[in-house]
Amino acid sequence: MKFHHQGYVSGDPRIQPAAGVGIDRPTELPEQVDVLIVGAGPAGMLAAAQLAQFPDIDTRIVERRSGRLEVGQADGIQPRSVETFQAFGFADRIVAEGCLIVETAFWKPDPQAPARIVRTSRVLEDPNGVSEFPHITVNQARVLDYFAEAMANAATRMTPDWGLEFQDLQVADAGDYPVSVTLVHGDGPNKGQTRRVRARYVVGADGAHSRVRGAIGCTPSGDTSNHAWGVMDVLAVTDFPDIRVKCAIQSSHDGSILLIPREGGHMVRFYVDLGDVDPNARATVRQTTVEQTIARAQKIMHPYTLDVREVAWYSVYEVGHRVCDRFDDVLAEHAGQRAPRVFIAGDASHTHSAKAGQGMNVSMQDGFNLGWKLAHVLQGRSPARLLSTYSAERQRIGEDIIAFDKRWASIMAKPPGEAQDASELEQGYLQITEFAQGFMTQYQPSMITGPAQHQALATGYPIGKRFRSARATRVADGAALQIGHEARADGRWRLYVFADKAPAGADSAVKALADWLAQSPRSPVHGFTPAGLDANAWFELKVVYQQEHTAIDLGQVPAVFLPRIGAHGLIDYEGVYATTPGDDIFDVRGIDRQGAMVLVRPDQYVAHVLPLTATEALGDFIAGFALPQR
Repeated sequence: MKFHHQGYVSGDPRIQPAAGVGIDRPTELPEQVDVLIVGAGPAGMLAAAQLAQFPDIDTRIVERRSGRLEVGQADGIQPRSVETFQAFGFADRIVAEGCLIVETAFWKPDPQAPARIVRTSRVLEDPNGVSEFPHITVNQARVLDYFAEAMANAATRMTPDWGLEFQDLQVADAGDYPVSVTLVHGDGPNKGQTRRVRARYVVGADGAHSRVRGAIGCTPSGDTSNHAWGVMDVLAVTDFPDIRVKCAIQSSHDGSILLIPREGGHMVRFYVDLGDVDPNARATVRQTTVEQTIARAQKIMHPYTLDVREVAWYSVYEVGHRVCDRFDDVLAEHAGQRAPRVFIAGDASHTHSAKAGQGMNVSMQDGFNLGWKLAHVLQGRSPARLLSTYSAERQRIGEDIIAFDKRWASIMAKPPGEAQDASELEQGYLQITEFAQGFMTQYQPSMITGPAQHQALATGYPIGKRFRSARATRVADGAALQIGHEARADGRWRLYVFADKAPAGADSAVKALADWLAQSPRSPVHGFTPAGLDANAWFELKVVYQQEHTAIDLGQVPAVFLPRIGAHGLIDYEGVYATTPGDDIFDVRGIDRQGAMVLVRPDQYVAHVLPLTATEALGDFIAGFALPQR
């Protein structure tokens, strides 16, 4: 964490001084805002936490609930999400609070006595080491609490506006605040009263029955599987040996269970197979009581006993797979003619089953993708057409999630006797693990995702996929760090310069690149960062030399990698790295020894890979999404 650059800080450095719209922030929702977010679920809260980092942007988030969520429906936190939490500064705390999911056990009917279940195998949750972060389970309500804390600690001092329900909106053809939103007070002294708010942009993160989605004419398409599941969080006494292990349990005739251990060491979530649903009598399965679901679970787990002492939460649902054909208010026939003003995210744009742990995780990535783009446009960093990339990128991901979810839900619902072979469940799980963990997302070429012409220079950083961290040693203090963990959700692009073999200070491709970065009007730090801001305010540079840190003289490192920042013009030493003995990032991430540039987006996805000498190509690419500032 970096602080003191604006002067001495004696208190909690996570709490930024109030600035911009955070100074004397009005408690009542104002009549005009830059961004109005509807819905304080995972997608809305992450987008709000991201926008809260920009003091000059007036963002408000409204929620029909009267206060914070107390019992969360989602619980699975995939490693990709934990990486995102790291960018917001609370990964370590939520991991400590959560339940680690290390392996999955598979239980099936005993071939010698099919009425009883036996453990047939175990698999590691991340056998290939895809991420240095774990898979955990934790109450969704706590995830939202952490994002609320990040918002409140930001310079904007943002907090949700509770008890306001969305009614309708209209989008005008012109005006500074073209979106007019009607809200109604759900409780308190103004209960039942409506009010109108005008916004530059609106984000609908208001769930599967989204009214924002309906207001812009988006219709989710898809189907249901006509198969129902009962889900319950319980405190129970049992002799089942894997009660603290994630389990996929298949019985011979009574259905299946997906068992998920929860945080705290005692609570367990059961997804209990309730069987096929009659399409003409869907209400019947909804009336399944928790007692009936417990009884079914007890049958499936025979010969083990299950004595439920307390039920913290219970619900019944059918598996639904739906995704909208667009995630904004621009109709297909108008694409390219105007920029969007209204967006949908999370369950408002895609729904799927809960058993794969994707709902909250994918929804948060919707919010991360959109938040920084709105900030870029509102701050004049990028043209408004940048906002069209949100729907183009996330709608395809929504389709991929539906395809994945259908396959996994089908495998889970299939009785063991119908499996193609005895290991279908295990093999299916292994094949979808990396996707489930959030690491198969790959954005296609666009104004913010380059072509793969030079991909061979950094094979471990596929363009369009998330930037995978690796260890490097900070030269200033010799600390071996995960270089990706240093990035924060502050809206900055990051250019990682992996040096050639020449030492720091020698005439080399890195020195020539540094000169261009410092002087060219087409460089990100000179041409696309406003005068008067810190040189790394919008684009952060990091250089990684091939030598060990003891062989690098900071006095020979080009000044552009040691920028002056803050009120006193202090030197930022945290952008110069060396290789770590025994864990060389060049080898770990397949980086060519001739060097390479890796440009990374604010949401941690690789935008481009280029040779060190490709300054013109870098300038052209940046000019495609960034507006000149000088």
